[in-house]
Amino acid sequence: MTQKREILIIGGGIIGLSIAIELKSQGVPVTILSRDFSEAATHAAAGMIAPQAEEIPPSPMLDLCLASRALYPDWIRKLEALTGMNAGYWACGILAPRYQVSKGMLDRASILAHQRDLGAEVVGGYWFPEDAQVDNRALAKVLWMAAQELGIEIQTGIQVDRFVADSNITQLESTQGIWKADRYILATGAWSQDLLPIPVFPKKGQMLSVRINQADLPLKQVLYGEESYIVPRQDGRIVIGATSENVGFQKGNTSIGVHQLLSAAIRLYPPIQRFTLEETWYGFRPATSDELPILGSSPFANLTLATGHYRNGILLAPITAKSIAQCVLTEKADPNLEAFHWSRFS
Repeated sequence: MTQKREILIIGGGIIGLSIAIELKSQGVPVTILSRDFSEAATHAAAGMIAPQAEEIPPSPMLDLCLASRALYPDWIRKLEALTGMNAGYWACGILAPRYQVSKGMLDRASILAHQRDLGAEVVGGYWFPEDAQVDNRALAKVLWMAAQELGIEIQTGIQVDRFVADSNITQLESTQGIWKADRYILATGAWSQDLLPIPVFPKKGQMLSVRINQADLPLKQVLYGEESYIVPRQDGRIVIGATSENVGFQKGNTSIGVHQLLSAAIRLYPPIQRFTLEETWYGFRPATSDELPILGSSPFANLTLATGHYRNGILLAPITAKSIAQCVLTEKADPNLEAFHWSRFS
């Protein structure tokens, strides 16, 4: 059976959903093909919006990340107004404690004024008040509901096996038959290389969470340490991450991975050792060799790429949606995406 659509987005994670919502909001019909919504890296993220805490050097990547962070408050407001749901956005700022003295950092007393009970080895650090966080799981639900509210067609349980192409993509072959479209958008994250020979590969990340009494929130901002990060939610949940492992799509949490996370978190913020262990999980980040995303046009005239976001899928979702939608609607290259073009690997 062959099905025909105007625009097909392959991938139903935060990137695919965000692009679909942006296009549909501008009156363009769009269909998402998703293999397994729960597999998306979105569900395994910490939700940090942290271009400054991550110390991204001055570059087109930093410009893109800062532009996306600036879009976040209004983007979230629109999604929450559309759905009536809370995405868990919190402009809490990010504190970056350090174990060694660095140029321009705050001293220990100043860091403790922001957050008490930091580890004895913390000598100072940095405060980034404009960085923020969003509850990635809540955001995923909000995006899914926003897509439903807008009438976006989402086909789940579909494994796309391959593109059929000449100078254009002519069709997709899937477990549910053949799909054709005028334009295609690839947003399959760590699985992108299954469909196209682009250098996107999985970086496994293990994470865990602890929980405290919601009435007593000892952490008021994200702690972005040298070995780990600690992300408090407003409901008493605290997310701790993350390992970075080149093990392909190897499933499961490991004892050593969980041990490393807890040891690093307790070193950074010792009260963690008293909190209740709640959950462990893992996911696969879509990495590239230069750790930059692949955005914009592809070797095929009717295929647009939106993949390889690595650690920054949550952060870059608003700007990716806006930029890719403009590329599709205008059929013109966005000069701001030039540094992220696939041809840099050719």
